[in-house]
Amino acid sequence: MTETLSFPGLGLEFEIGRVAFSIFGIDIYWYGLLFAAAFICGIIYFHLRSRSLGFHSYDGLDVLLWAVVGGVVGARLYFVVFRWELYKDNWLRIFAFREGGLALYGGVIGALIAGFIACRIKKMPILPLLDAGFPAMLLAQAIGRWGNFFNMEAFGCNTTLPWGMTSRSIVSYLVTHEAQLEALGMTIDPAVPVHPTFLYESIWNFLGFLVLAFILTPRRKYDGQVFLGYVAWYGFGRYFVEGLRTDSLTMGATRVSEALGIVSCAVALVLMVVFYFLNKREPKPAFLGLYVETEESRERILQVERQLEEEKQAARDKKAGVKAGEPEVPSPAGENAAPPEAEPAEEGSDAAGGPPADVTPDGSEEPSDGTDGPEPVAPEASKEATDAADDAPADVTPNAREEANQKAPDEAPDSAPKENHGENQEF
Repeated sequence: MTETLSFPGLGLEFEIGRVAFSIFGIDIYWYGLLFAAAFICGIIYFHLRSRSLGFHSYDGLDVLLWAVVGGVVGARLYFVVFRWELYKDNWLRIFAFREGGLALYGGVIGALIAGFIACRIKKMPILPLLDAGFPAMLLAQAIGRWGNFFNMEAFGCNTTLPWGMTSRSIVSYLVTHEAQLEALGMTIDPAVPVHPTFLYESIWNFLGFLVLAFILTPRRKYDGQVFLGYVAWYGFGRYFVEGLRTDSLTMGATRVSEALGIVSCAVALVLMVVFYFLNKREPKPAFLGLYVETEESRERILQVERQLEEEKQAARDKKAGVKAGEPEVPSPAGENAAPPEAEPAEEGSDAAGGPPADVTPDGSEEPSDGTDGPEPVAPEASKEATDAADDAPADVTPNAREEANQKAPDEAPDSAPKENHGENQEF
């Protein structure tokens, strides 16, 4: 379902709706998509900034994830407490997050509590993480506020400025809450455009992110200084924006976020001034140091890196089929092993390529004696037989020479090694 959101002074109209698209019949809302985009951008900044503030991003992300969970719970509880009339008759509506109802200040409080607990468990200092997390928070808020644009909510009172906006939903809301708004001192005309307060806050938050991330963070003198800068910057801007909004959480005639914004801003500014002068004293207080300059910070980063490398190695070993921490066992002899190199054969032996002992010089074979083959001839005996044949007188006939060759094997010593035919052989 869509409707027209118009900016009469600018001559602009937009056909928008809360639902971005549907998957298998499930509606995906613009508010949820922008919340996810804001979360991812905040995580990226936190990751890139972590090491320069003294902690490993892997260590910090554990704390950040718990802080996000605490922030969502805190934002919901804060809203429910100050709008209890909407939930007192049906407590299950408290868990209906898809209906909306999150309060930023409740989110900040919940994130601080969850982050503090996580840091205590991991034995980490919380202030450096706050200095990285809250500029990321401002960036996320600047993006997330555009969810209010698609929901046509978080708008202000009437205005004649060119960027005033109006729609059927806005007119209906003003008519319904006209008496309540007049009790807060607002004169409302549903036919007149209203302030796009979501846009004001988005711009203010993005400027604050630039100031904290690129001006204050590189020049900070102590841990927690950037966090105090966030509290002062956001509180100051929220005080003025909240005074224009028509959907403020109230306690009697007091706008809760307006009061909290100005008080938190004042406290943060006072602390920043006090710490500025304390930091100029010699010696300066120990709590006004920078964790990134300590040996503890460097050792913890190295420890986390070693742990990550061990986990990666274990994963590689598991993938390769080798249990982590156990040496690779060499394969047994004979499995995938190369056969031993054969020693060069003696001249006159079978391996040397010469004729076998039972072959006559003219190439004919001796008659078989019924055995499987000729008895192996020792290399020394074969050589002696050859020498004897060579030393024979010239008038000796070929038959006499053959008889000499035949006689040599019979005289070979019994200790001559015999050929192994592969039985019980190791390779």
